[in-house]
Parts: sequence; structure tokens; C-alpha cells
Amino acid sequence: MSIRERKERERANRHKLIVSTARELAEAHGWDAVTTRRLAERIEYSQPVLYSHFRGKKEIVGAVALEGFAELTTALRAVVPEGPAGREAVAAPARAYTDFAARNPALYDAMFSLDNGLPFVDEATPAPLREAFQALLDPLADHAHPDEPGLFGETFWAALHGLVTLTRAGRLPADRVADRLTLLVDRFVPR
Repeated sequence: MSIRERKERERANRHKLIVSTARELAEAHGWDAVTTRRLAERIEYSQPVLYSHFRGKKEIVGAVALEGFAELTTALRAVVPEGPAGREAVAAPARAYTDFAARNPALYDAMFSLDNGLPFVDEATPAPLREAFQALLDPLADHAHPDEPGLFGETFWAALHGLVTLTRAGRLPADRVADRLTLLVDRFVPR
């Protein structure tokens, strides 16, 4: 291995370490606890080393969010049953989405609530974001109006996001999430 290849590998490993440490800190203590000073201390590198990877916290949040979108895509695709896209093909990803958000609150915030610098619904939208939305949209395809499949998917996602956000804020009782998901799926995929 050449010196250049070794340095590139070390740089990639530092990048991963910064992102994973930021995510761990955020999940344990919230995003306010994620500072470049604290990250530098945790990963045992200087702040200038962090700045050689990321221009600031917003870029770190964006890198964490990209990981989250890739994980969300995997979670959504893993639960879609084989065969025709019936009610369960819509209900299963809806449950997976809300479960993902409940298990990863700081990650979910990085993806959807914090300024992460990632463009949504744009030509420059990174692949992990597009893939996550597509994983949510695919099971809905047979139920959407043919002229507006994206609008149908956006509305379904907005409803899921609203349920997650209001439940996490204590505005909706957490013990009724399953009932709300059933009601939502009933409205989007009539029996």
C-alpha cells in the first residue's frame, strides 16, 4: 500500500469516527452537546483536524443525516412483504418509519428537524435522501393517483412525520401510535 493510499484510508476512518462520535453524543445528550471542542476531545484529535473534514457543525449534522437516510431506506425496504402491494405493504413501512424515529430521536432530528445543509426535492438532493423517499413511495404506487404519485407520497410522509413529531413532543399519547397508523393507512389504502 502506498503512503497516499494509507493517508486516504486514515482520513476516511477519521471521517467515520467524527460522524459516529457526533451521533453517539447527540443520542446520549442531545445535539446541543455536540460541539467541535467536545468532538475533538472524544476522538482525541485537534479541532483543526475536525475542520479539515467538516466546515462546522451543520456539515457534521448533514453527514449524520446521510447515514440516517441510508439506514431508514434499509429499514423500510426490509419490511415490505413480497407480492401485491396491499394494505400490509403500506402499513409495514409506516410502522418501520415510526419505530425508526422512536429508536433514533437525535438521528431523526438530524435528518428532518435540524439545519443539515442537505437539499430536499432538488436536482442536488443526495442519493440517500432520494432512496429513502422512494422506499416510502414504492409501496404506495398502486394506491396513488397516476398523475400525482409524488404528491401522494409526500402527503403520506408528512402525516407520518407529524405523528412522530407530535408524539415525541408529548402532544399525542405514545400508547396510541399503532391506532393512529391504522387510521392513516385506512385513509390512504381503503379496504
